[in-house]
Amino acid sequence: MTFLDRMSRDWNISLFHYRNQGADYDRILAGNEVPPGARGDFKRFVTQLGYPAQDETGNLAFKLFLQPVRRIRRNQIRPQSGA
Repeated sequence: MTFLDRMSRDWNISLFHYRNQGADYDRILAGNEVPPGARGDFKRFVTQLGYPAQDETGNLAFKLFLQPVRRIRRNQIRPQSGA
């Protein structure tokens, strides 16, 4: 609840997975959509929570499966030369 209570209303939780296997600690995977201008604020927010956290934005799995896809308009597609 600390995470949710302190989170800015401008940040969107787009992915959330909670796991507890009877250990003394739980594991949470959270994906957040944060406007580019607020990323520094978000990093400070996560650090101030005091929980262990890992930024996975550069992870290959994130890039392949979760990162937003840039849309290409039809008029931007050019035929290859020599075809």
